[in-house]
Amino acid sequence: MTSATPPLALIFGPVDPSGSDGIPADAVTTAQLGCHSLVAVTALTVQDTAATEDVQPVAPDFLDDQARCLLEDMSVQAIKVGGVYTTETASAIAQVAADYSQVPLVLHLGHRMPLPVDAASQDDAEDLLAATLELLLPQADVVVIESIRLNQWIADGHIDASDLATPMHALQAAGADWVLALGSQQRPGHRAHTLIGPDGQTHTWAWQLPPERNADVGGVLAAALTARLAHGDEMPQAVERAIAYADRTIGISFLPGMGHRVPNRLGDTEPGTSE
Repeated sequence: MTSATPPLALIFGPVDPSGSDGIPADAVTTAQLGCHSLVAVTALTVQDTAATEDVQPVAPDFLDDQARCLLEDMSVQAIKVGGVYTTETASAIAQVAADYSQVPLVLHLGHRMPLPVDAASQDDAEDLLAATLELLLPQADVVVIESIRLNQWIADGHIDASDLATPMHALQAAGADWVLALGSQQRPGHRAHTLIGPDGQTHTWAWQLPPERNADVGGVLAAALTARLAHGDEMPQAVERAIAYADRTIGISFLPGMGHRVPNRLGDTEPGTSE
């Protein structure tokens, strides 16, 4: 006797040995929300809960083979992209996404690389950002980004937001359908997650700073959003339910080592995930 196939989500991301981020964490999140995850590994890392010490990107041809082998065998309902480490990786994922443009794509623009330590690594980081914005952003149905990161990119001149209503609209102008900025400053002492849509829709959800030493807000939320889209939710409802799940898991996060706290993805299950 076989059961119905759950929604399938394809995750592009790194293998984080600590299980606090990347593919291991995203697979747990999507499973908790009733999805089965397929994975295409962008990199292997050396890291613990405190810091990332080294990143070994996967060859772009091998990454392409991983993804296409899965996609030619199974029909996926959503794709998540996070942890892109080279311009070649960005190009490879963009080509796959273009061939499967009917599948909702969640692009998480989080920071996972070790900080640049010299001029060469700084140039590489800027080239990667440019490739991500040029190649991947136009493929995204929704972009998830911490507002502080977006504001810094604008301040550094990487994104032009002049003559636009908000910094979020700069990402939308670059090709994203929906943009979700996390922790936007509304007024002193008040922050919110803000979602803007293709027809001028704006939705906001109040947000409180997580407990001290919590590092992951965007990662768990983007994975939960991928799962909700795989279930067929419309975008605003999918975002609202993803935020609720992320808030619960971060609210009961645990401290397994000497670094950051880890969201307890196993500690809470969203109602209705058996659909």
